[in-house]
Amino acid sequence: MDDHKKRVIETALLCAQEPITAMDLTRLFTDELSPAVIEEVLTAIQEDWQDKGMELVHIATGWRFQSRLSMREYLDRLTPEKPPRYSRAVMETLAIIAYRQPVTRGEIEEIRGVAVSSNVMKQLEDRGWVEVIGHKETIGRPGLYATTKQFLDDLSLPNLQSLPLLEDAAPTFESLGQGVIEFDQTATVETVITMEEGSTSDDQQEVESGPGLEIDAQSDDEPKLDNTPNH
Repeated sequence: MDDHKKRVIETALLCAQEPITAMDLTRLFTDELSPAVIEEVLTAIQEDWQDKGMELVHIATGWRFQSRLSMREYLDRLTPEKPPRYSRAVMETLAIIAYRQPVTRGEIEEIRGVAVSSNVMKQLEDRGWVEVIGHKETIGRPGLYATTKQFLDDLSLPNLQSLPLLEDAAPTFESLGQGVIEFDQTATVETVITMEEGSTSDDQQEVESGPGLEIDAQSDDEPKLDNTPNH
């Protein structure tokens, strides 16, 4: 492997403000270099950084260097400002969209058992995590919600297929908004959404897996849907 090309690619990634795709990296060189060769170099760079505080990751919009999760507690001391906090309702809704997309607002409400407020959807859209990608061909043509590439980037994932499987109690997600979504293998259900460190037990919400990704608990500020048949 050409060490010079490897050094050039590594430098470009370290200096980049945004993720870079393998195709874009080919523009670094005057001689023709295929994206496949670039991918090989990127893999080699990943191995070089295995024992360092930074890591090279492949996400939805390309490749980027980022600090490892183990470094977060130290780096947070340089930026004491707390990131925005999101309610259980927001995190539950995001989880449903991620694993059941595309999904309508009504379908989200049916799974959660509570009405989804407009504020919840607005927070997710404003954060750039979800968007309407179409409309369901039914009465009223409700919008179909799906996650965005920004959502995958914030979780350091290349695609939706890389989302941790609920039934496998997969390892911890990367930082998302105010904290981390953790998959706790000791929990009585498959997954636990954990808010930022220092939060109370009320901030922790269990999410059960299964065919409907059923979520039993409800947020205090949301009206419960009445599914009782009319007589």
